Amino acid sequence: MRIAALAGGVGGARFVRGLVHELREVREDQETEVVVIGNTGDDITLFGLRICPDLDTILYTLGGGINEAQGWGRDQETHTVQRELAELGAQPQWFGLGDADFATHIARSQWLGQGMSLTEVTARLAGRWGLPGQGVRLLPATDTPIETHVVIDDDEGGQRAVHFQQWWVQLQAAVPAHRFTVAGLAQSTPAPGVLDTLRTCDVVLLPPSNPVVSIGIILGVPGIRDALRGSRAPVVGVSPIIGGAPVRGHADACLATLDVEVSAAGVAGLYADFLDGWLVDDADAGSVRVPRLDVRALDLRMRDVPGAARIAGAALDLATDLAARRTA
Repeated sequence: MRIAALAGGVGGARFVRGLVHELREVREDQETEVVVIGNTGDDITLFGLRICPDLDTILYTLGGGINEAQGWGRDQETHTVQRELAELGAQPQWFGLGDADFATHIARSQWLGQGMSLTEVTARLAGRWGLPGQGVRLLPATDTPIETHVVIDDDEGGQRAVHFQQWWVQLQAAVPAHRFTVAGLAQSTPAPGVLDTLRTCDVVLLPPSNPVVSIGIILGVPGIRDALRGSRAPVVGVSPIIGGAPVRGHADACLATLDVEVSAAGVAGLYADFLDGWLVDDADAGSVRVPRLDVRALDLRMRDVPGAARIAGAALDLATDLAARRTA
């Protein structure tokens, strides 16, 4: 069996880690392949280096090197290089990069400069973190460089665009966003293997990642949303909203730019053209009523790996039931 998962950063990474645990440790399924299609809209170039925050968070989380308290970055990290850059006056300093993390970005930038694609570079990094041994393949949504920008008010009564990372990290999404624009998205193409995975997989899962700037960006790559609409596999998602608030991050500020209600129902509506099953928290039981959408409620808090595995298991069970109905 092959499972496809569209994933952003922390929430997506933790869900996929739970999925792998559920498959290998609970169900003792060593044959199923998990193909993670990762968001690259967060990518940014800093200090001359190409940084892919969501891909790296998935790599570090599955590879056992993540800073669990933060949910991103390397565990037991040091920051000698960033401190020296600050002494030299190099900017910006609002995006924290640790020394071991720098090594990832240096290697990626070097390989990209040598002509390797992002897919090839990501596969090499995945090998370093042991993902193939876990039955996981990590694909960027696209090899085309894309970057999300946020249009906000400037100090002179007009508007300006800042990189998504500046809005998210430095400004903490506290400055109202008028809209998101993604440079390069319209000209992008799905990375090799992405469309084939979506067309031939047995299950498609949407982890509780940001529906606007993570999964939404993946869906914006031309061809990906169409592939999901035409997929023979059931598509099951996990709500990133519990009781009207994001589980983590600033998804509420992102949804506001689309005038979408901050609720499990509001997010489900963003996927309505291809979504078959939807997991919501017990707090939202009965709040989502969409024709032909199978909605189930359970505790969606991913407090630890077994908790994430339980949620992933529920998503797999729902997908199995949906597939059985199709063949009945």
